[in-house]
Amino acid sequence: MKLTTLAALLAGLAFALPAAAEDIRIGYPGVGLDDRPFGYGDYPAVAHVQKFVEAEFKDRSDVHVIWTFFRGAGPALNESLAAGQLDFAAGLGDLPSIVGRSRGLPTEFLASAGSHDPIYLAVPPNSSVKSVEDLRGRKVAQFRGTNLQIATDRVLAAHGLTEKDIRFVSLDSNAATAALVSGNIEGSFGGSEYLDLAKKGVVKVIYSTKGDNPVLGRNAGLFVTTGFERAHPDDTQKVVLAFVKAAHFAADEANRSAVFDIWARSGLPATNFESDFADERLAHRVSPVIDAYIVARYKEQAAAAKEYGLIKKNVDIDNWFQPKYLNAALAELKLEHFWPTYDAKGAKVTDGLVEQTKTAGN
Repeated sequence: MKLTTLAALLAGLAFALPAAAEDIRIGYPGVGLDDRPFGYGDYPAVAHVQKFVEAEFKDRSDVHVIWTFFRGAGPALNESLAAGQLDFAAGLGDLPSIVGRSRGLPTEFLASAGSHDPIYLAVPPNSSVKSVEDLRGRKVAQFRGTNLQIATDRVLAAHGLTEKDIRFVSLDSNAATAALVSGNIEGSFGGSEYLDLAKKGVVKVIYSTKGDNPVLGRNAGLFVTTGFERAHPDDTQKVVLAFVKAAHFAADEANRSAVFDIWARSGLPATNFESDFADERLAHRVSPVIDAYIVARYKEQAAAAKEYGLIKKNVDIDNWFQPKYLNAALAELKLEHFWPTYDAKGAKVTDGLVEQTKTAGN
């Protein structure tokens, strides 16, 4: 997105009135296969299908919950936020949200919408590329401007490379998959969408952050526009409560198969998510909690974005977080200790559900 475009949109937003209380407009930064209006891999996607937000407003027939899915991911969602067309951004990645904030986009960080989301590196099945280091000089796809960009840069740095060592082309996930299968690129960084293709022998997955440094990977958040939050704090609380309920459902191991089936509406098979979450608790990644790990990652990403010239000034991260709605929802649902928490370096501080189960059994 061009700076002039966002600046013009923000100028218009300064005079825009917040949405009427009966409009709950939610943006999601992504689409499924063939542009299907479904997300995957996080609890906002579950909230959408299971209508958790709608349920919180069931006694108000005048309320309209409107979901919009953006093929252009975070950058496209930012434009819609700046134009005053959305009230909430559910699952917006760390980099695009930081870029938006650096340019004056008035949002509040309400909750994490996913953390520790792994990155996979896929190559053609007959490729000579065996490691991240082998990408030097190769033509590789990356969805620029999304939370994949800086997360990938950190992977490169961990393996002695920089962006200058790679011939990057910017492609969304659907286009990158097609280019990889057709042989037009030599590799692609992305998410779990490559796992099913790897099972079929169409691509090879040669690297994942799951086995690397715990601070690598991607993170996303749940945001509200400042105008909506100030005009409708009670409705904001209801929306956050709905998303926390969705997060609880999606992180409950008893619902593992049901959650994978919900995500499969995106067009990716449920077996794809079985592979993605193999030997991993859902609650490790499907969490609304704002812990030291989340705060540190956003500060780190903001610093990296400025270093790489993606933003021009420092971003105030601490005052961005507004956890009061999340804390109230966790207290109301008695879920304060349901999710595991992590310190700034990615080490586990509490086990969450496991710890809670042990306590209940004593």
